Amino acid sequence: MIEFLVEPWTLSFMRDAFLASAVAAAVCALISCWIVLIGWSLMGDAVSHAVLPGVVLSYIFGAPFAVGAVIFGFLAVALIGTIRDTSRVKEDAAIGIVFTTLFALGLVLVSATPSQTDLGHILFGNVLGVSGSALWQLIILAAVVAAVLVVKRRDLTLFAFDPVHAHAIGLSRRWLGALLLGLLALTCVVALQIVGVILVVAMLIIPGAAAHLLTDRFGRMLVLAPALAVAATVVGIYVSYGADVSPGGMVVVTQGVMFALIYLFAPRNGLVTSRFTHRRTVAAAA
Repeated sequence: MIEFLVEPWTLSFMRDAFLASAVAAAVCALISCWIVLIGWSLMGDAVSHAVLPGVVLSYIFGAPFAVGAVIFGFLAVALIGTIRDTSRVKEDAAIGIVFTTLFALGLVLVSATPSQTDLGHILFGNVLGVSGSALWQLIILAAVVAAVLVVKRRDLTLFAFDPVHAHAIGLSRRWLGALLLGLLALTCVVALQIVGVILVVAMLIIPGAAAHLLTDRFGRMLVLAPALAVAATVVGIYVSYGADVSPGGMVVVTQGVMFALIYLFAPRNGLVTSRFTHRRTVAAAA
């Protein structure tokens, strides 16, 4: 067992994989707290898929993949807002139109340049290939997102819980919403190399949802969600190394298992725990 735990750390690409995965998991979990409370899960799905054409164009022109991904992430957010605000189309429909169209555009670009673009790495991640400049790029983007979230956490939390009160005290709901969506786009770029376009949304939703089942205090959520996400991610990387399976997929599976356990056995809100407590209360009353 000790040998199994130590062996991955003797390999440089595994050390980089652990570092990149932990950083991505932490920042995704941090922003997931706001996304879950506001109800923007579908928006996270939209932005994560919409960055595909930007990534493909970056590969084609030899630019850092983050450049194209950020541009198309912001483009998706702007298009969704424009369609929602200038037509009778509701937000969920606007999200569906924009993200499916941009994702399909990315697939067309991939099929047009098969020799230059690795579809598997884009769609499913390539955490074992993250090193050097790509690793530093990921860390810097994650640090920027985390710093802004920490600095603006009070305003964003008020926006999440009571946007009307936030507007009444002089905060711009439109600006705060745009800020959070912009940070969401950057976070998708951070997680893209770890789990790919398809699975990014899982890292943006599961940690916040799991932490929400464990506590009713938002401050604790901001600590619990990253801790749970990093722990599950490290376990997932270990399992993928031992079982020789997809690291990105195993990271998401591990987070899903973590959520299932919390959903069932959380001290106060767990399904099994609450039913057991209810039965004891009924039995004591009888």
